Amino acid sequence: MVISSEFIRDSELFVPDSRRAWARLAVAVLIGSLGSVGMWSVVVALPVVQQDFGATRGTASLAFTMMMLGFGLGQVITGKISDRYGIVTAIGLGISILGLGYIVAGMSWSIWPYILVHFAIGLSSAATFGPLMAEASHWFERYRGLAVAIAASGNYIGGAVWPSLVNWGMQTYGWRTTHIALGIFTAVAMTLALIGLRVLMGAGVRRSHANALPPRLDLKLSTNALTVILGLASISCCVAMSMPQVHIVAYCNDLGYGVARGAEMLSLMLGLGIISRIGSGFLADKIGGIPTLLIGSVAQGSALLFYLFFDGLTSLYLISAMFGLFQGGIVPSYAIIVRETMPASEAATRVGFVILASVFGMSFGGWISGVIFDATGSYAAAFTNGVAWNLVNIAIMVLLLMRARQRMAMA
Repeated sequence: MVISSEFIRDSELFVPDSRRAWARLAVAVLIGSLGSVGMWSVVVALPVVQQDFGATRGTASLAFTMMMLGFGLGQVITGKISDRYGIVTAIGLGISILGLGYIVAGMSWSIWPYILVHFAIGLSSAATFGPLMAEASHWFERYRGLAVAIAASGNYIGGAVWPSLVNWGMQTYGWRTTHIALGIFTAVAMTLALIGLRVLMGAGVRRSHANALPPRLDLKLSTNALTVILGLASISCCVAMSMPQVHIVAYCNDLGYGVARGAEMLSLMLGLGIISRIGSGFLADKIGGIPTLLIGSVAQGSALLFYLFFDGLTSLYLISAMFGLFQGGIVPSYAIIVRETMPASEAATRVGFVILASVFGMSFGGWISGVIFDATGSYAAAFTNGVAWNLVNIAIMVLLLMRARQRMAMA
């Protein structure tokens, strides 16, 4: 039988861990970095937009709330689109909404259109996070954990780059012009990157999960039951994770160190979080997603405990660095677990649900920590609450690990 060269080329498109797969991953990171603008611009623009519209701080902050709501729900919506029609369609739709959303934001005639359009901005940014992690998992077998972690790092890379650029734009040209420029630039740049991804995927390929390898681990749990369990685990770990990330600036200010010091600690967390994500990917390829997540959760809980006992300036810098190194790999580990235990055809939707749970956990954790501070006049109880939620996550991961080892022993 003669095999055509065209068939050979098509069959090589999704060879796991191939050079083409790494090239796709590089483009995916670029898309994720560009698409994450929606998560960071709203924070930088907050005081300027508030002053321009004469709004209260609480009202102006609703733009961030709407963005997070859109980002969370968008994980499931764009994940479902990706599973059914492919990642190119999901991201393409997101690009259109993102570009239009920023143009509308820049032309807003009052604070409320500006607030509401951030739901659409968050929704569009979602396509470049959870679904992109799930997509990257289909391109790799030996280095799947590392690939998922690298794909997730686009969000943190954007966090390191976009705030300074947005601030420069607003200082130089004003916030309205900056938002309109963001819409045009991201639409053009992401479209070009998406075309590159489309070429690397092959002209006739729509859904790469059709060529993906099956799950490695059978926990003898239904996909719905396991999704709910992972969702509960995600909520608990992110309630704990949110305490330092949301309140470290306020905490430093209360201690008399000033807002600038707290902002530096937050940047330190995010920067070292990139290293954590890459490191967790390497580890997951060696020992699996569940053990990796468990190690990260134990380490995160340990860092939270240090916050309870040390509040010197140098100590807080060191603990914040530790926290960044420990927590950055936790969320990508959920995507790795989903891919290891569930059908590839459902991966983006299932990852989207777990990321939605993590967004809820971060939102709830940030709020409840503030409530606890108001009730006690101290962050000590809030840190203790974070440790308690972290223990819930550890317990769930221990149970899943025990079940996984039991299933492997029986195999």
